[in-house]
Amino acid sequence: MTGTSSRSFDAVVVGGGIAGVSAAWALARRGQRVAVVEREASLAAHSTGRSVAQFLASYGGPASRILSAASRPFLESGADGLADSELLEPRNVLWVTPAGFEEQLEAKIAANETTGTPCGRLDAAGAMELCPVLDPRWLDAGVIEYGGFDIDVAELHQSFLRGARAEGARVLREHGVRALARRGGSWQVDTGERLLSCATVVNAAGAWADEVARMAGAPPVGLQPYRRTVFTFASHFESASWPLVVGADESFYFKPEGAGQFVASPADEAPIEPCDVKPREIDVAAGIEAVNRATILDVRSVRSTWAGLRTFAPDRIPVVGFDPGEPGFFWCAGQGGTGIQTSRAIASLVADLISGETPAPPLDSIASELSPQRFLK
Repeated sequence: MTGTSSRSFDAVVVGGGIAGVSAAWALARRGQRVAVVEREASLAAHSTGRSVAQFLASYGGPASRILSAASRPFLESGADGLADSELLEPRNVLWVTPAGFEEQLEAKIAANETTGTPCGRLDAAGAMELCPVLDPRWLDAGVIEYGGFDIDVAELHQSFLRGARAEGARVLREHGVRALARRGGSWQVDTGERLLSCATVVNAAGAWADEVARMAGAPPVGLQPYRRTVFTFASHFESASWPLVVGADESFYFKPEGAGQFVASPADEAPIEPCDVKPREIDVAAGIEAVNRATILDVRSVRSTWAGLRTFAPDRIPVVGFDPGEPGFFWCAGQGGTGIQTSRAIASLVADLISGETPAPPLDSIASELSPQRFLK
């Protein structure tokens, strides 16, 4: 251990993205002394800061849908007053498909039925009323999912951050974890500049969570990061009220972003090692081709491109709970594409389990499903 400035906390959260700062806020509210350590100079530098977040009640598996529903009131309330501006802007979701893929639309309807989200089947004409640039030569049918929202990710992250700080949490940027060791019933977190002592390490390191686990002597759970490519392009259409349009096979999406611009993606999912991921020209080209195939937008150039990481456990269920083999080592990872919209509920579950409290319904019904205990063989 090389740290020279020792500090003692109840919990040290590794990672300053949405998972880390929301967990820190929830723990600090319970009276715990909390520090967040982030190796980058900027918080939310990887997944959170590059997300094109949309609240979709039907997105993800059953556990993620429960977490999303439990998080929604917090998002609608402006993060319980922590936000300086509205976090949500209404935007419905239009799932579209060419002929021959009706089963994909039926799957979307079935997913909405599990959450009680209103939705409706549309023929091509009905879908084009909502998004006039869809190409009738490609389009066969669609499903409109009501009750969706754009999420102001930056403001949500800042809301958790200012809430955590108001409750006394310390946030240490450029403090990457170099080593973890358990001594005398406490964890020693070495960041080089500081040696932090704590009862609980919260592993909210996103794509790097398996690496953090190895430092602690815990076996990795098999997290896999995937690249997701995003690009923007100009538009002359008056599109502010249009829905998010998604291929029912999830091969592309696009939606308005401000005046005269769309944001789009090929919805790619290429496995990649944890890194500062960059967009590939071939993926941007695939996204342009997919949008042009389904619409008359005739995209020929882009204004900006970027890529982010979406990290999943092998079963695509978030990993939230104490490691079964390392006392005081707590997992909060593998949220995949639902990490923003489920952040409030997952933070509550983190605080409940670490504080030794029984999660309230409906989180009590899925706590065991999210536990890393499921990876024991």
